[in-house]
Amino acid sequence: MLRKAGSQIRRAMPPVAAFILFIGGWELFCRLADMKPYLLPKPSDIVRAATENASNLWVSVYTTISEAVVGFLLSIVLGVGLAIILASSKLMERSIYPYAIIMQTIPIVAVAPIIVIWFGAGMNAIVIIAFLIGFFPMLSNTLIGLNSTDHNMKNLFYLYNASPIQSMFRLRLPAALPYIVAGLKISCTLAVIGAIVGEYIAGIGGGKGGLGYAITVAASRLQTAYLFACGLSASLLGIGFFLLVNAFSKWMLSSWHESEMGSSEG
Repeated sequence: MLRKAGSQIRRAMPPVAAFILFIGGWELFCRLADMKPYLLPKPSDIVRAATENASNLWVSVYTTISEAVVGFLLSIVLGVGLAIILASSKLMERSIYPYAIIMQTIPIVAVAPIIVIWFGAGMNAIVIIAFLIGFFPMLSNTLIGLNSTDHNMKNLFYLYNASPIQSMFRLRLPAALPYIVAGLKISCTLAVIGAIVGEYIAGIGGGKGGLGYAITVAASRLQTAYLFACGLSASLLGIGFFLLVNAFSKWMLSSWHESEMGSSEG
C-alpha cells in the first residue's frame, strides 16, 4: 500500500509542479506588466471573483449539472438502445445508420433555434441539445462493439441453439462493454459542452441561469475575472464527469479486460 501510494505521489508531482509554476508565472506577469483586470485578470482576481459570487456561481453550476446529466443519460439509453436494434439487423443498420451520420454532421447551432421553437426555451431545449451532442458517440461506439464480437463465440452460441436475444444480451453486449465505456468517456464531456451551448441559445436568465448564461452576462459586463471563474467551473465540471466515468470503467473492466487491467495494477 505504501509503495503504491508513493508511486502515485511521484506520478502526481510533475503535473502539480507545472500547475504551480504556471499559476505563479501568470500572477507575476500580470503584476509586472500592470495588466488591467478586464483584459487579463490575475489568478488571485479570479479566486476573489469566484468567492464574491459563490452563491450565484453554485446555482449556475448546479443548473448546468442537472441539464448535462439528463442529456447524458438520454444519450446512453437511446444511443445504446438504437445500436442494439441496428446490430440485430444488417438491413436496419444500412437503412438508418447513414442518417445518424448525417445528423452528426449538422452543426448544433444550426438546429438549436428549431429545437427552441419545438420545445420552448429553458431546460427542455437545453437537455435536447446536450443529448444530441452526446448521442452519436454512444451510438457509433456501441454499434462498433456489437459488430466486433468474436465469430468463434457467435458460432458457439449458434451451436447451442441460443436465440438472437440470448446472443445479444449474453454475448455481444458484454463483449461490447469496452466500446460502450469509450463512448461514455466521450459523451460525458460533450454533454457538458452541449448544456453550456444550449444555455447560450435557449437558457433562462435570472437566478436560475446555468454557466452558459453566466458567461454571457459576465462577458457583456466586462467582468473578465468572473468570466474566467465560470469557464474554469465548466472545465472542472467536465473533468469531474470524466473522472466519474473513468472510475466506473475501472470498476467494470479492471478484472477482465486488458484496457484497464494494466492501469489498475500500475
